[in-house]
Amino acid sequence: MPALVLNDRKIVHVDGAEAEHFLQNLITANIETITAKDAWPTALLTPQGKVLFDFLISRAGETGYHCDIAADCVDDFIRRLTLYKLRAAVTFDERDDLPVIAGWDGAAPVDALQDKRFPDDAGAWRLYGSGAVLDAERSAWDTVRIENSVAELGHDFAASDVFPHDILLDKNGGVDFRKGCYVGQEVVSRMQHRGTARRRTVTVTSQTALPASADAAISIMAGDRPVGTLASVAGKVGLAIVRTDRVADALAGDVALTVAGAPVTLTFPQWTGLSFGTDDETPADA
Repeated sequence: MPALVLNDRKIVHVDGAEAEHFLQNLITANIETITAKDAWPTALLTPQGKVLFDFLISRAGETGYHCDIAADCVDDFIRRLTLYKLRAAVTFDERDDLPVIAGWDGAAPVDALQDKRFPDDAGAWRLYGSGAVLDAERSAWDTVRIENSVAELGHDFAASDVFPHDILLDKNGGVDFRKGCYVGQEVVSRMQHRGTARRRTVTVTSQTALPASADAAISIMAGDRPVGTLASVAGKVGLAIVRTDRVADALAGDVALTVAGAPVTLTFPQWTGLSFGTDDETPADA
């Protein structure tokens, strides 16, 4: 049961008599269906349907919710929530007293929440506060996240740069297509029903260590044509957001996929049901 404190994450507590109604009409997930044992993926979008903030949301008390979010986004997140608040009976508080603990691969502590971005067999969980043995290195957590194609803002994409489909929120329950309106809903719903998603998050695997992205973006190439950009890296595995149609064309034409000249393999996690060239239910690797 490896576990560690994620120092780059913080909790924003949303509470009040109208907190559930306020959030339900703002974010992509259906919070009415979240159980007391879940930390559910969700996002707050721009009106144009791009991801402004991604986070995990969970129930906290009778009327409250914890938003587990990147630490450097907290101030902007609270400002954005305040912008939408108007006269709603809801409050927003940064909780510095609740460290964010992540764990996986084993029995979780009693009060832990299942991290629903991951398949059940990964055993990924979240705990806010204390109650876990902290015995894991950050690199181990990064590897687990990358191997399961779990993208995070700041590590893998910039704010207002991707749609929910690009980071698989349509596949892990982070978007509910039946709950009704939320900010950016019209664009996201149109993409879903027309099947126009062309960018997806994949795991990149190499026989040698992948280059870590610094200031300059590192492209994934199909011959001399870029098909995506490398993001988080942990040794020989990494995450990337790629154009699935371009990857499909490369595979059909037997064109090698490379990063910095080294051959790579692109893989969809089995839980997505995706394959290159389609959004059907047949998982496939490249």
